[in-house]
Order: sequence, then structure tokens, then C-alpha cells
Amino acid sequence: MDILYLLIPLSVVLVLAIVGVFGWAIHSGQLDDLEREGDRIFDEEPAGVDRDQVRQPNGS
Repeated sequence: MDILYLLIPLSVVLVLAIVGVFGWAIHSGQLDDLEREGDRIFDEEPAGVDRDQVRQPNGS
């Protein structure tokens, strides 16, 4: 029963943190244009790859 004195305030803090992060995401524009992100997969030209990300053939 004593653990409830710890778990209830902890869960309230967790819920407030989640609501705060969600509110920040909404107000900073993270969820403004969801359709564009879904259509990006159909773009004809793929995104370029940096030269340091290209896998080099093994020399041996």
C-alpha cells in the first residue's frame, strides 16, 4: 500500500511529461504536413548518398 504513495505521483509526472512533449511537437510544426511525408516515397529521384556513406569494396 505504501508503494502507491510513490507510484501515483510518478505516473502523474510521466503523463504530464508526455503531454508536454506532444504539445511541443504540435506547436513546433512537427505534425503540420503529414501527406507530404507519405508522398515522398513516390518521388522519382532518390535522395543522394554522401560519399562517406558509400560502402567501399574490400581490398583483399
